Amino acid sequence: MVILFCKINNFWNKFWRTEITRVFSFTSVSTLVKMLTGLISVKVVSVIIGPAGIALLGQLNSFSTIVLNLASGGINSGVTKYVAEHKSEPVDRVKQFISTAFKITTYCSLIIGLCLILFNSILSKLVMLSPNYGYVFIIFGLTIFFFSFNNLLLSILNGYKEFKRFVKINIVNSVCGLIFTIILVCFWQLNGALISTVTFQSVMLLVTLWMIRKLPFIKKEFFFGVFDKSIFRKYFHYAAMTFISIATVPVSQLILRGHIIANVSEIQAGWWEAMNRISGIYLMIITSSFSVYYLPRLSELKTSKELRHEISKAYKVVFPLLITGFTIIYLFRVYIIRFVFTEEFLPMVNLFIWQLVGDLFKIASWLLAFLMVAKSMTKAFITTEILFSAFFVGLSFLLLKPNGIVGIVQAYLINYIVYFIILLILFRKILFVSYEY
Repeated sequence: MVILFCKINNFWNKFWRTEITRVFSFTSVSTLVKMLTGLISVKVVSVIIGPAGIALLGQLNSFSTIVLNLASGGINSGVTKYVAEHKSEPVDRVKQFISTAFKITTYCSLIIGLCLILFNSILSKLVMLSPNYGYVFIIFGLTIFFFSFNNLLLSILNGYKEFKRFVKINIVNSVCGLIFTIILVCFWQLNGALISTVTFQSVMLLVTLWMIRKLPFIKKEFFFGVFDKSIFRKYFHYAAMTFISIATVPVSQLILRGHIIANVSEIQAGWWEAMNRISGIYLMIITSSFSVYYLPRLSELKTSKELRHEISKAYKVVFPLLITGFTIIYLFRVYIIRFVFTEEFLPMVNLFIWQLVGDLFKIASWLLAFLMVAKSMTKAFITTEILFSAFFVGLSFLLLKPNGIVGIVQAYLINYIVYFIILLILFRKILFVSYEY
């Protein structure tokens, strides 16, 4: 018994000494704050605007995801990767990567912002299914550069592995974002929620600048250096991968949500969007750590043995947390719906089991898919993104008819099971064979 206790104690100590676990412990505080602020925000918004309003907000969220990636040039993952790779080299090399990234972000933001302003009435009809929301796209166009610049700064910070500072910024941003959202929603209801969606990250730029003002890279020469064409070509691979992502996942959600609104009901579209909101809140625990630790770490590693060890370590840390957390969420799903939303959302209780298991396979897939991003496997990434987004939409339409909105989360689960299997096959030499990468 004593020997068993010693073994468990040694394993536990070793577990907490690993870098990935320390990063998870750093980000867990930030994630907890994000979850709490997210829950409060969703609760306030759902009480005030109801399921139909949540559905419209979901449409705008999906659209803003697409537009913000376009405005950043789709290079933020590349910025994190290359800053992480070159931060130990002479500082002029990092300056070239940052200044080129800043120019790409600036040009793309100005072009996208102008398009949002000029085509606001068309976008209102296409995205919001109503001509009454043109003002939202005008505001979005005027503030989008600040949003993109904020994300660029966070990507640079991530590349330098400033984990603690990154976490502090996220905590402050979450709290300030919650206050900002509640004020707008309380004063202007649905209109306030829509304006908050397209502006709160831009306002957070001031917070980010203040908190990183003393870091070495916050100097003019880092951002206003020469535009390097060879670096631009490196970033282009990440832009291609990002543009494919924003042309698949958010677009597929726009298509499906629009189909439900037009052919089923806004209320059921709101239930599905509410399920996505809950999923997004609890997945923050994993995705936050992915962005802070996992991508820079995979970018640094060179051999199959090192990559296999890091991926295995990630699964050992992540999956016990997921299985425990998902079991608790499923058991208390009715109470969660009542706490986060209102009684109007109770019919979405049938979506939980399919969504939770689907999310389990989604994270299992992401742990492998990040390897494609870290190693610039552009063709493989683009191919899998297009194929599986199309598969998800097609399967959702097929299962929606007999099963209603439950069919969409069933399609979600099937899609990620197949995706995970394909990624295991794709990376079989790294995962199962001792060859060099």
